[in-house]
Amino acid sequence: MTKYFFIILLCIPCKLSAQPNTDQQLAVQYFQNGEFDKAALYYEKLYDKNPNDIFYNYYLKCLIELKNYKEAEKLIKKQHKRFPEQLKFYVDLGYLYKLQNDISKAKKEYENAIKELNGDYNQSINLANAFKEKEEYDYALKTYEKAYKINSQNTYNLQKAEVYAVKGDSQRMIDEYLNLLDISEGYLNTIQNNLSYVIPFEQADNEKTEILRTEIIKRLQKSPNSFVYNDMLIWFYKQKGDFASAYTQLKAIDKRTKADGQAMFEFGISCLDNEQLDIAVKAFEYVVEKGDSYPFYNDSKVQLLEVLYKKIVGKGIYSNEELILLEKNYELTLQELGKNTSTVNLIRSWAKVKAFYTHDIEGATNLLNDLLLMPGINPKTKSEIKLEYADLMLIKGEIWDASLLYSQVEKANKNEPIGHEAKFRNAKISFYTSDFNWAKAQLDVLKNATSKLISNDAMYLSLLITDNIGMDSLVEPLTYFARADLLKFQNKIQEAEQVLDTLTGKYPWHSLKDDVHYLRYEIAKKKGDYDAAAAQLKKIIDEHSQDILADDALFNLAELELYYYKNNQKAAELYKKIIFDYPGSLYVVEARRIYRELRGDDKIYNNNNFNKEIKQ
Repeated sequence: MTKYFFIILLCIPCKLSAQPNTDQQLAVQYFQNGEFDKAALYYEKLYDKNPNDIFYNYYLKCLIELKNYKEAEKLIKKQHKRFPEQLKFYVDLGYLYKLQNDISKAKKEYENAIKELNGDYNQSINLANAFKEKEEYDYALKTYEKAYKINSQNTYNLQKAEVYAVKGDSQRMIDEYLNLLDISEGYLNTIQNNLSYVIPFEQADNEKTEILRTEIIKRLQKSPNSFVYNDMLIWFYKQKGDFASAYTQLKAIDKRTKADGQAMFEFGISCLDNEQLDIAVKAFEYVVEKGDSYPFYNDSKVQLLEVLYKKIVGKGIYSNEELILLEKNYELTLQELGKNTSTVNLIRSWAKVKAFYTHDIEGATNLLNDLLLMPGINPKTKSEIKLEYADLMLIKGEIWDASLLYSQVEKANKNEPIGHEAKFRNAKISFYTSDFNWAKAQLDVLKNATSKLISNDAMYLSLLITDNIGMDSLVEPLTYFARADLLKFQNKIQEAEQVLDTLTGKYPWHSLKDDVHYLRYEIAKKKGDYDAAAAQLKKIIDEHSQDILADDALFNLAELELYYYKNNQKAAELYKKIIFDYPGSLYVVEARRIYRELRGDDKIYNNNNFNKEIKQ
């Protein structure tokens, strides 16, 4: 009859396991088996000895299942006589009459229960719960309303909203939640959390979402200076993935209130976390434009460069003009903020741009040298900088110096992710120099690394070695491939392509085909030849769909479609293919997130519509 019967039911056998063949155990066993006639005999006996709620509820359930309504009625009245202060027995009796199609008597009992309410909070909640258990939701609402009339200190908005949600009355559910904000803004987080559970924001065309948006804007029109409804609207747009509208709203609030920029700065961080890089740039630029007298000026300048860096380095899609602008911004920002412990990450990012994008190796080396000599940097960050410095040594061809630095970091950080990363990079040096057996031995150890990313990278490289050293010990194809991979890392693009041409010319039949396509993709992307990069990925997808690089190819092609070709529909199709065809892929979580955003693009509300609604 109620969900609580079954919760209790699950608990009882555990307590009785040490007492086999007791009346309680037999009662539970018969009840679980649906033998209600036998269960009723035992629960009657148990109830007579101890008329608690558990035995009462089970005995009543058995009698109802057996349609022994006369005995059930006697039981309910008997229990109510014992506990006259509990109003739920009116509900039990009314429900029993309803089962017998005596609606008038059922209604009378329900009304009697509500009539007996004295306004006590616990009594009201318990009675409403009893109605909800019997799916008498309208009477649960009447209970809350009567209790509020008696004692207005308790509003019951949250409880009423939950009932309206079950009833499918979205308008009233949302009204109740928002009405609570009018009582106290302190409920903001609670209401947002509750709404996030009952409203499917990810769905592009959903009635609940539209009702919520309309209701927030309606209330904001009545009270345009209401901070809480401004916050609600910003939160709404963020839930919808419409960060552009959220930015517009937040900017208007900041200007109107002459705020210190903290809210906009935190919003920029949120945009960055959600890969909304263009909006993040706007947010941080807005705070910077407020001037250096504001507390979040320096942090915003740093974050602005981090976003610009992520746009270029994270996606690998950029122009030479953007690189030049980024370098200039680094230089100007560090001139203003200085080279110190608060700008360490900024300097590291700049060094990476110089090393891998503008190919200024000496400039990158000087930046990292300064950091290694800078006091006050914590040991973990120091180790990370040393790894980056070792990468520069490798780019310059100082392979064994790089290996020594990797080994130092590994030794200083054993059993730590950064130590595993150093070990992996050292294994790659062995791979580059064709010491495949030693490389594989190190990689096999790293397969169990705590970092999933390192573990997967190690597994791929280990399989690459295993699969491509033939039974006849033919290692030359893999040697060519390793050489090309190193040349690509060292930015010697033309030489890398020449080595790959030699490999495919001499061994067109070799199993390295998909790996060669992927390496050519990486080289083409480095050159900024995105059409050639996409062509290499398509070859992997079309010709090697069952191989280990297939999901990598799909994800990277999706990113090209999304960020370079601006083809959202094609990108969505590729992300969807990853989700359904490669469910074990490392990319599934990110693919699902982006796919949901793209699926809802057509329902995002633009700023013009928003502005019209506010002015009306």
